[in-house]
Amino acid sequence: MDINSWSVEQWYLYSFIFLAICMVLYLFFGDIVDGVGEGIPFFNPTVILAFLTFFAALGFIIEIFTSLNSILIGIISAVLSLILDLLLYYFILIPLKSAEVSMAYTDESLGGQVGKVIVPIPVDGFGEVIVETVNGIISKRATSYDNVAIPYDSKVLIVEVTKGTLYVREYEPLF
Repeated sequence: MDINSWSVEQWYLYSFIFLAICMVLYLFFGDIVDGVGEGIPFFNPTVILAFLTFFAALGFIIEIFTSLNSILIGIISAVLSLILDLLLYYFILIPLKSAEVSMAYTDESLGGQVGKVIVPIPVDGFGEVIVETVNGIISKRATSYDNVAIPYDSKVLIVEVTKGTLYVREYEPLF
């Protein structure tokens, strides 16, 4: 099979197959090259590979199903690929990048938050407090910071966290 004897449809098809393989490889090994275009938003390997893959796939489909001129098909494929690529970038990649927030929390990050007592905290004893965060509801062991009893369903302020135990006092809002 001589490369010079390939038809335009074959070029599109083989390009599409090659680019699809590159996309799969990038899916598995993309973390290695993630920092390459960090400062330039459109120099993103995902965006570039997606554009080329869309171009090859659309070019192949339009070549097969129409009798248009190959140059016109290339232009149509490029324009449609650019539109699809922009949609992919603005509606999928940007929201995914901003959603990359860790679901983990640290004990130190709980300090200063307001929680609710679900198991009463006795004097010199332990109870349980729940804290609502953006990651969900966290339930932790708690004791009184001032060594006073805190009843069920009270709002408490987390003063400090030591060895997984919340030290709390009753919450007194300013207003």
